[in-house]
Amino acid sequence: MAVRHLLIAASGLALVAGSVSAETLRWARAGDALTLDPHAQNEGPTSALAHQIMEPLVMRDMTGAMVPALATDWGPSVDDPNIWVFNLREGVTFHDGAAFDSEDVKFSLDRAMTPDSDYKELLASVVEVRAPSAYVVEIVTDGPNPIMPNNLTNMFMMDKDWAEANNAAKVQDYEGGEDTFAAKNANGTGPYKLISREPDVRTVLEINENYWGTGEFPMEITRIEYTPIQNAATRVAALLSGEIDFVQDVPVQDLERVASTDGLEVRTAPQNRVIFFGMNMGDADLANDSVEGKNPLADVRVRTAMNIAINRDAIKQVVMRDQSQPAGMISPPFVNGWTAELDASVTDIERAKALMGEAGYGDGFSIQLDCPNDRYINDEAICQASVGMLAQIGVTVNLDAKPKAQHFPLINNLETDFYMLGWGVPTYDSEYIFNFLAHTKGEKYGSWNGTRYSNPELDAQIVALASETDLDKRNGMIADIWSVVQEQQLYIPIHHQVLNWGMSDNVSTIVAPDDTAKFKYFTLN
Repeated sequence: MAVRHLLIAASGLALVAGSVSAETLRWARAGDALTLDPHAQNEGPTSALAHQIMEPLVMRDMTGAMVPALATDWGPSVDDPNIWVFNLREGVTFHDGAAFDSEDVKFSLDRAMTPDSDYKELLASVVEVRAPSAYVVEIVTDGPNPIMPNNLTNMFMMDKDWAEANNAAKVQDYEGGEDTFAAKNANGTGPYKLISREPDVRTVLEINENYWGTGEFPMEITRIEYTPIQNAATRVAALLSGEIDFVQDVPVQDLERVASTDGLEVRTAPQNRVIFFGMNMGDADLANDSVEGKNPLADVRVRTAMNIAINRDAIKQVVMRDQSQPAGMISPPFVNGWTAELDASVTDIERAKALMGEAGYGDGFSIQLDCPNDRYINDEAICQASVGMLAQIGVTVNLDAKPKAQHFPLINNLETDFYMLGWGVPTYDSEYIFNFLAHTKGEKYGSWNGTRYSNPELDAQIVALASETDLDKRNGMIADIWSVVQEQQLYIPIHHQVLNWGMSDNVSTIVAPDDTAKFKYFTLN
């Protein structure tokens, strides 16, 4: 009972133990959504909560297949290949009863293209969004864009009038520390309505009785109580005691314990996500290292040495309890452009030491590694293991781990020289990775590129992907870009994550590869 009291004290909840009721699902994971503003943070738990309340035009179901959401059908215009036409679902209302139409779509997409939006890279090829009639939207692109619908699966629609009435027309500047009405309030078209929101404590959702999908989806869960519980032991104890019905991130060390408990089960699947380290290779000098007047990470030999010093198999066996797949590239296997050859990785300490010597760092150097402690599976433990591995080649790493709400702005604001990041690919295409992580950081691209890497020639190749309709040629272009990313060692890939969802055996669902539980699909036994 001591553990339960700890949970209640930490979360402010007083829950009754027992199996899931016919209506309420009590959901927990390590970290909370960073914001409710649908365009401010392109981050997994943030979009996972948003998916319950808000909707995109096109979405992915629990298998990862693209299905209609607020658009019923779509396709290139018969008159102009530079225009995608989306026909909208009629009769849809927002939670406050306002009608949804094309003006809301135009407003939302225009909003998502502004500088503070974390989704602007997905719309970088868009020239204009038009609303020619109430239920038709035209997206005009700079050249034919073959994968435009893929870019919209997490692009949530807002009510234009609601946003303007609440001074929320502008995207929240999350990195700048701005707080807005849209950060803590939401008015969507989704299956669940926001009832209350206490960031990092508790969020309560209830079923939208006027949801357009009623009768089309199971909709058996009528109330969701979402409690972020950062401490792994506390999170597992809450599941074991029956205080929580669904834990999205069962710690790997507790999988057998949960799976062997009566009334509980663990469901596992590969995730569309890769974990890696980024390095500041662009600045002339680093703020958090021991080398004065120059940047050791600017030398590709140092970056390569650090890459091959990481023993991914050891991390898999010891830290991840075999619940990971070692990675050699920052693309999950789900993604167009991934190859087994590029994804191969090696550990070679002697060669790494030789490379350090060739680069003039035979005596090594020290540097700070910034790591989240509540975002990825065993994130801090991965960083701790890497500290020991890098020490073998003379790189002394000072680890600074903190919650993701403080960690991510370091990357976006270019305030870290060496950092952990994880990347999922909702479009299932390499262009998404390049737009955010390889293109020069600027107004339309590179918002998560903390490496300071800038290659105008590569930038042009990346931008050209958006308008290449010859898919064989496009795949060749993707391969060419990957060759540069790999040769330049832009990042140090660690592994592809494996998902472990723990739940009451009264809850029935499959594990979504994007780690987004869309509760309208869940059923109760």
